[in-house]
This record gives sequence, C-alpha cells and structure tokens, in this order.
Amino acid sequence: MATTRSAHTVWEGSLIEGNGVVTFDSSGAIGEQPVTWAARTQEANGKTSPEELIAAAHSSCFSMAFSHALAGAGTPPTKLVTSADVTFQPGEGITGIHLTVEGTVPGLDEDAFLAAAEQAKVNCPVSQALKAVPITLSAKLA
Repeated sequence: MATTRSAHTVWEGSLIEGNGVVTFDSSGAIGEQPVTWAARTQEANGKTSPEELIAAAHSSCFSMAFSHALAGAGTPPTKLVTSADVTFQPGEGITGIHLTVEGTVPGLDEDAFLAAAEQAKVNCPVSQALKAVPITLSAKLA
C-alpha cells in the first residue's frame, strides 16, 4: 500500500533576511523547526535547512535498506550507524551526498559488508530519488 508523508513551510520575507518554519504534518514527531538562508549557507545556529532534512531522510532510508538486504542474505545486523553529509553550494545547489556507515554484522567479512553497503546505496528509495546528485559511500565493520 502506498503512503504519503507531508510537511509544510511558512516563509516570511525575502530570501536573505526572511525566515521560515517547517512543520512535520504527518507524524508531528519533530515539531516545528526554524529555517533560514543563513542556516543553509553559514552556521546552523539552532535552525535547520533543506540539506539537513535530506541528510536525515537519506541516512534513515539507507539504514533500513541496508538492514533489509543484510537480513535477506542471512546476516542480519546487530547495529548500523549511518550518517549522511549533504553539501550545498550557493548558486549551484546540492553538489554531493556522502554516506558513512559502520556496522556490527556477525558472520560477515569486510568485503561482503562493503558490497552489500554499495547495493543498499544504489537501491535505497531516497538514493533513487536523488540520482541527479553524486552519492559516495564509506563503509566499515565495527
């Protein structure tokens, strides 16, 4: 069954001086989050950015895809720790995403872990949605 998740943003003012609030409508789990151009291009200072939101989506989606693939191969992970770094260049846009994963997977060697991680990177639905952006990966067993 298909699902739809929703969020909305209320923005006030110009790009440079303005500010907005992102609301996570579907879950309400995160609550309202402030967003500004300065938080996107300089220091976050307690505000989020579209890139941080993409990083959260990508790291969680990759972790789910990787866990599923490992379990399907008979080597379910004990733990996966994934981070996503999304690079934004003003005037160019999002120029790259780097995923880093460290995992505890009993019965799996480093080569098999790396191969499975690479497959999860390619097959993760968020990776699929972001195909226009170069996505790189660092993976290692804990």
